[in-house]
Amino acid sequence: MKGSLDQALKQRLKVMIIEECDIADITPEEVDDDIQIFSDASGLGLDSLDALQISVGLKSQFGIHLPDSKSFRRHLKSINALADFIQPE
Repeated sequence: MKGSLDQALKQRLKVMIIEECDIADITPEEVDDDIQIFSDASGLGLDSLDALQISVGLKSQFGIHLPDSKSFRRHLKSINALADFIQPE
């Protein structure tokens, strides 16, 4: 199953991001699957330190290492994009 169709995977990613970045005022249900994660519209208020925390979470929970900032930005556009990267089919 393609990652963007896997609700459990997307929920797990949202929880991981919220926990890794210590976000207390938003729930996984409030994170839109298509909104850019690092935009103001996401409501997450993420910065470069949060990007590092998310990278650590991806490595520890999914075994994924994104080697450079271009790769990181490409795959972390949205929850759907990240889910598709983790689970392409």
